[in-house]
Order: sequence, then C-alpha cells, then structure tokens
Amino acid sequence: MKWSEIGTQVCSLARSLSVVGDPWTLLFLREAFGGATRFEDFLSGTGASRAMATERLGGLVDHGVLERHEYLEAPRRFEYRLTPMGRDLLPVVLSLVQWGDQWLNDGEAPPARLTHTKCGESAGYELRCNACDGPIGTDVSVSYRPGAWATGRKTTRKRLRPIDP
Repeated sequence: MKWSEIGTQVCSLARSLSVVGDPWTLLFLREAFGGATRFEDFLSGTGASRAMATERLGGLVDHGVLERHEYLEAPRRFEYRLTPMGRDLLPVVLSLVQWGDQWLNDGEAPPARLTHTKCGESAGYELRCNACDGPIGTDVSVSYRPGAWATGRKTTRKRLRPIDP
C-alpha cells in the first residue's frame, strides 16, 4: 500500500495519519497553536521551504484543519486559522510534546513550558476516562467493528498492556 492510500483503510489511526502523519504537518500545527496565522510566520517558525509551506498549508486547508482568510486585497494575502477540527488536534500535539519531554530530552529542562491559562500554573496533558474520570494509561481494551482495518482482523478485543522491561 502506498502512503497516499493510507487514508482509505477502515482504521481511525490510518485516516488520521493521512491528514497529520508527516513531521512537517505537525510542525505547522505547532506554529498554528502558537499563534501563527500568516505564511511568513509558518516559514520562519518551521524553517520549511516556500514550496513545502504552500503544500502543507494547502493540505491542512483541503482537509478542513485550517481555513484561509484574505486579509489584504492588493497584493492578495491570506491568513490561516485553525478550524474546530484543527483545534481538536491540540491534545494530540500536547501528548507528543509531553512524550518528547519525557523520553527524548537532552538532560535539560523542556524547551517549552505549558501553562494552564485558567489558573496560571504549569500544565501537563493526561487522558481521562469519560465515565469515572480516572487516568487512562495502558489499561484499555479495544473493540473492532466488522470490517475494521484493511487487513481483515479477526481479533475483536485486544487489551493494551505495558511492555515488560
């Protein structure tokens, strides 16, 4: 299967990766969450080439993650703003940041500090159960509906477990 076909799988992860699964796209999302809206902001924040920025921003617009808004008529200039779909990616990005801070640090403090704007304190991100509000780690089971995954999985339930050291 080609990467361009990954989104055709009956799998939520594969479909999600077809939209945000390359490193450049995640860097553009990082910039958008940091307040970037203009093309030049994305260029300077990511270090991407103009062609790369055009391609990634266009893809995020095409998928409904960003919206393009004209802010200048002559010459025509546009801003890129997160849509509700795009804003819902914040937990994904925060989880990756938190994981990188924990496992890929260089022995120094994290390069960025997350602050909860409501209380002003340092923030982390944690998945929680909708029913009991308990933290979700690896204690989750997955149920697949018939036809899920392109590989025709026969397993209907799988328990995710920590890997033994």
